[in-house]
Amino acid sequence: MDIYGGQVNKLIEELSRLPGIGGKTAQRLAFHIINMPEERAKSLSDAIMDAKQNIKYCKTCYTITDREECPICASPNRDHKLIMVVETPRDLAAYERCGQYKGVYHVLHGVINPAMGIGANDIRLKELIMRLEQVDVEELIIATNSSVEGEATAMYISKLVKPSGIKTSRIASGVPVGGDLECIDEVTLLRALDGRITI
Repeated sequence: MDIYGGQVNKLIEELSRLPGIGGKTAQRLAFHIINMPEERAKSLSDAIMDAKQNIKYCKTCYTITDREECPICASPNRDHKLIMVVETPRDLAAYERCGQYKGVYHVLHGVINPAMGIGANDIRLKELIMRLEQVDVEELIIATNSSVEGEATAMYISKLVKPSGIKTSRIASGVPVGGDLECIDEVTLLRALDGRITI
């Protein structure tokens, strides 16, 4: 039933396509946007378009940034001999919220998942191996999620890296199996990092 008219329904429909946004939340957000002062609504619209047009991948770690190299990779205060491999930029952000990790990252943008047709060439594994060949790395921490796919990806990376002699570790089991890093509290993340094991 058409209650609001086409434009309102279109806004609700588009908002409901966002991950984690159901119909009621989309409706609440739509009404909030409609009731915003015009300048704020335009500012939101501009921010979305600017991000879409200007965000790219960091040339070193492949997280999202608006620069050639993200602030973490560009920082001389980070330990560039310590690389943590994560699945997504959200996982990187989860570890950064802890404020204790001083190394750098490599973002895979996924995990190996044959059931979904995602192989090693579909994520940023080739770039990781090239990076390890070009930079003096002392330790590679694999911090993929504790899902079946995350574990399989971790083992695959471990086997690729082993011949190089680089110390390779896996975050400890403080992270629950099936849990996503972005949803886990900082204490659990730190415990997982501190208790990592060599694989």
